[in-house]
Formats: sequence, C-alpha cells, structure tokens
Amino acid sequence: MQAPGITRHRRPFLAPLWVSLLAALVFAGVVWTFYRGVTTTVIVLVRPVEKEPGTIEDPPVSPEGEAQAQRLAQMFGMASGAGGLDAIYESDDRRAQQTVAPLAERLHRAPVVFRSEAVKAAAARILREHGGGTVLVVASGSSLPLMIRELGGIDPAGLPSDPNTFFVISLPSFGRAHLVRFSF
Repeated sequence: MQAPGITRHRRPFLAPLWVSLLAALVFAGVVWTFYRGVTTTVIVLVRPVEKEPGTIEDPPVSPEGEAQAQRLAQMFGMASGAGGLDAIYESDDRRAQQTVAPLAERLHRAPVVFRSEAVKAAAARILREHGGGTVLVVASGSSLPLMIRELGGIDPAGLPSDPNTFFVISLPSFGRAHLVRFSF
C-alpha cells in the first residue's frame, strides 16, 4: 500500500472578487447608458393671434394680433443657448403663418409648415426629429386639440379657446405626459 501523495489544488481565491467587480462594472455601465438616454421633449402649443374681422375664409391678423405676435417673438426669441427653441411648426393657415413670422425672422429660422388635416403626421415628425428638444407649434383652433391628443395622449376636452393662452406639453422618455396652461 502506498501512502497517499500530497496533492495541492489551486483554489480560485480571488475569482469571486473579480467576478463581483466585473458584474458591478457592467451594471454601472448599463445604468449610465440608461441615464444618458432619458430625455424630455417640451412642446409649446399656441393658437394664432387675433384675426381681422371680415367675411373672407382665411382672414389676416388684426393690429392687436400683430402686437401679440411681437410679444410671442419676444418671449421665445432667444437665438440659442438654454431655453431656446429647436424648431418651429405652423399650420398652413394665414393667421398661423403671420403669428410665427416675427419669431422666425428674429431667430433666422424657417418654420416647418404642416397641413391642418395632417396633424397626426406632424405630431409624429415632431416626436421623431426633435426628441429631447423644445418645439413651438402654432396651430389653428381646430388643429390644436388634435395636436395635444396626438402628442401627449391627453384628452383636450374643456380647453379654453382664448388666443392669449398657450399650452406646454412635457413628454418624458419614460412616464406620462404633462400639460400646463399659461396666459400671456
């Protein structure tokens, strides 16, 4: 009978430590990537300003409306930096275009024009092209509730029709949309 030989087996003493450290680094990388990908898109919705009384189908803005359009240009007219606009969208009616004109001139930016019948396509484009940005939308009275519904999934029932009222929709990447109403 032979005496048992002394055998030495290497035990992986530091392996659990290295595996734990590697798992922690992978987890931290996933959390960092998720954190960097979370954004909030802010959309400001405005009705066209006061119209000139008359009988034509698409009337121009009134002198009071021109003053309101200038006030809108002063409110959102920062050229760049924090709080600036990434894009301007307007419906295809004359008052919406005249409402946006002073702001577009001040920012040296051409607005994107969408047809009043194509609100769904315009909302999808805003979300696709300007995720995490700030967008101003000037839409006619009939298009504005549809735009709010398409962008945020919010029921626009009971919204005031005052042209001095604008709405801000906050759309986070995760979570639900929020709607806030302001008067200017």
